[in-house]
Amino acid sequence: MGCAISGLAAKAEFGDRTTEETAGAACPSEDQIQMIKESWKVIQDDIAKVGIIMFVRLFETHPECKDVFFLFRDVEDLERLRTSRELRAHGLRVMSLIEKSVARLDQLERLEALALELGKSHYHYNAPPKYYSYVGAEFICAVQPILKERWTAELEEAWKTMFQFVTSLMKHGYEEESNRQRHLALSPKDRPDKKNTAL
Repeated sequence: MGCAISGLAAKAEFGDRTTEETAGAACPSEDQIQMIKESWKVIQDDIAKVGIIMFVRLFETHPECKDVFFLFRDVEDLERLRTSRELRAHGLRVMSLIEKSVARLDQLERLEALALELGKSHYHYNAPPKYYSYVGAEFICAVQPILKERWTAELEEAWKTMFQFVTSLMKHGYEEESNRQRHLALSPKDRPDKKNTAL
């Protein structure tokens, strides 16, 4: 694969954390925010390419993720995925969300709101939290060749910190929505906070 954190390493870095461990994930430091923003200026010129590489790699390293994507579920030919307009469009949507996250690093309340809503919407897409962190790992692998000599261990750590922070909030949003939906599914007499007032 050519990326040090792909496959099993990606799981260890990003994917195998419990909710308790990620609930308080640290946000990037001021220096890390500056590094992320500077590198994003270079990355954004290739966002369509990065989006496709990221998802092809994701489906390659974690084929179970395809189950979430109705359009790609049965596609085995990775070459077909690389030229898929639908995958390109989805990759661009995800890259747009990464761009919004980068732009909000200086406005944590707005970033938190964005990530929480994203987690809630992923509940409705049937996209479980264990997959969120895989995207961060594959993004990092996809941008290394674009950034070339600009890529450093410090920059990698900055991006990891941002993805860990955002995915921990997404997981929290997913859990909130899951709990809300479970609560709504209970009949009124079974809800702990509501008394059945029907006569």
